[in-house]
Amino acid sequence: MSQREPEIHDVVGVGFGPSNLSLAIALQECRTSGPDQEVSALFLERQPSFGWHRNMLLPSATMQISFLKDLVTFRNPTSSFSFVAFLHASGRLPRFVNNQDFFPTREEFHQYLEWAQARVADRVEYGSEVRSIRLVPGGAPEADRLRLDVAGSARRAGRVVEARNVVVSTGLVPNMPEGTERDERVWHSSEFLEKYRRTDPPKLRRVAVVGAGQSAAEITRFLYDELPHAEVYSVIPSYGYSVADDTPFANQVFDPGAVDDYYFGTEQTREAFWRYHRNTNYSVVDDEVIRDLYRRAYDDEVRGVERLRFLNLTRVTGVKRVGAETRVSLQVGPDAEVRELDCDALVCATGYRGMEPTGLLGDLDRHCLRDGAGRYRIERDYRVVTDPELTCGIYLQGGTEHSHGLTSSLLSNIAVRSGEIAGSIVARRAGRNAGRPVAVPVEVGGDLH
Repeated sequence: MSQREPEIHDVVGVGFGPSNLSLAIALQECRTSGPDQEVSALFLERQPSFGWHRNMLLPSATMQISFLKDLVTFRNPTSSFSFVAFLHASGRLPRFVNNQDFFPTREEFHQYLEWAQARVADRVEYGSEVRSIRLVPGGAPEADRLRLDVAGSARRAGRVVEARNVVVSTGLVPNMPEGTERDERVWHSSEFLEKYRRTDPPKLRRVAVVGAGQSAAEITRFLYDELPHAEVYSVIPSYGYSVADDTPFANQVFDPGAVDDYYFGTEQTREAFWRYHRNTNYSVVDDEVIRDLYRRAYDDEVRGVERLRFLNLTRVTGVKRVGAETRVSLQVGPDAEVRELDCDALVCATGYRGMEPTGLLGDLDRHCLRDGAGRYRIERDYRVVTDPELTCGIYLQGGTEHSHGLTSSLLSNIAVRSGEIAGSIVARRAGRNAGRPVAVPVEVGGDLH
């Protein structure tokens, strides 16, 4: 480690996906409110460059949220970082409007994110992996800074950075079927395009996709269209795909106000929330994609071929290599009959596990309070509840579904969520500078403007 004095910032963000990108913008826009609002910030991202679900930028795949649910608009409709501002800067605004569509392609939305991050790039360091967050050595919990150990690289030696607040947003963790390991022919959907392009597609004669959600359905459609010579198997644990409920009343569950309803609700209210509204986001597929796949399967039947096959009520119980092929053990139907399927590639679109910052926090974890179920207790401003003597703020962008509900890590509420975190950090900084207690709660439903 370098022996020079560490950098000190008001806030350091760990990870730089859309959530912390939105936070960086919110903090930058604080500057226009006056010098007392200015916060020194640094964001550390282990990837070498910005990227968001790069391996799912499939042709014609569209966003499942309106373009108005961008990085800023619900917090600040006049922001120069909006998707509309991006379209104007790109010279595409009139043509986008002529499309008469609220849902841009995933590729275009990724271009928007890249455009936005380039404008705050002076606050971001890529290729910087945070290995641990801890108290300053020799410091008591009431010390006003935390120390982040940043791994070195071929270009830069490892170093330490200190922060008065830390915002952890390291993203979701890919989930594989139990006992299934990834290799060059067994992929998780998060690495799909990269792995697919490494293969020789004409040699893929039989491929299988596991999962019942949007990614599984989109990958199945992509493989069917891209590999006209191949058999495509869709392995689904349910009886076919379930349609996502994106009707207007159901979509209110993604409104900023719904976070308050969940956070301040009773346990009974929260249980009902999940029971009634899981079908807006989990293991569901857009109606258009479902109909596309059914139409392809029906056209196959009309032509007397069977190239797209749906294995309903089927679960993967094991995967092994047999020569050049991958042999998948399947448990089929209500009788749990076991079958085997040999394929050239297996794609597991089996979702993700929630962000879990415990390992990153290390010994700091003992200062973080938990609820009866062992989960972090979270303030309304997304700050982890800690021992009173720990005055630094530890914020989570993700991993707070149990406290804040469905939109905890989704794009739908990203602008307001980041605004609330930024507002909390600014208020705590002002309180610290004025000698007041720093545990300043964010105003419910408030933003920066």
